[in-house]
Amino acid sequence: MLVSSSVEIAAEPYPYDFSPEKCALLIIDMQRDFLEPGGFGEMLGNDVAQLRRTIEPNKKLLAAWRKAGLQVIHTREGHRPDLADLPPAKKIRGRSATCIGDPGPMGRILVRGEEGHDIIKELYPAPGEPVIDKPGKGAFFATDLHAILQNRGITQLVVTGVTTEVCVNTTVREANDRGYDCLVPADCVGSYFPEFHEMGLKMIKAQGGIFGWVTHSKDVLAALI
Repeated sequence: MLVSSSVEIAAEPYPYDFSPEKCALLIIDMQRDFLEPGGFGEMLGNDVAQLRRTIEPNKKLLAAWRKAGLQVIHTREGHRPDLADLPPAKKIRGRSATCIGDPGPMGRILVRGEEGHDIIKELYPAPGEPVIDKPGKGAFFATDLHAILQNRGITQLVVTGVTTEVCVNTTVREANDRGYDCLVPADCVGSYFPEFHEMGLKMIKAQGGIFGWVTHSKDVLAALI
């Protein structure tokens, strides 16, 4: 069932005017290597529980979104197997003993087609839902996301996923510069670092919503009923 009428969603810094037929759910980088125990994220010493708390609210939102017949798009961060799209600066930054392209717990790290690069089973894309493979942090850089959204008449995005301060924030900023109105449910995004999560959300809604709006998934779900 497709929800069609416009409705206000409670949000900060002020209510979000939600037009379902013009809105897509954009789920950022819910990948095995980032969220699963034993993956690359945990190997680096991160607490994956900080990201895994987003799985259940995302599952509920995704199920309701699909039931309403609305558009869903997923993203994955990763590179070509030959690493031709990997900037040298990105590969060496962090000075880690293990880099992008090296063998990891679930195959070569951040390489397309490897087990760790794929989306977790709890949020796996359904047939017909586009998956955007992005080489950078933002979902618009070097991808066809903008073209897909334009072709489908999308002007609004509900953005979820990980991590709040990196790929989510970068994508919201890129979307804002391209004229999209972004709504971010705080419980559906996460960071390995709680303080970065908090500040990432504050940056989005600062100065009257300089990059977008922040809400809670319960308020989005209420709008889908």
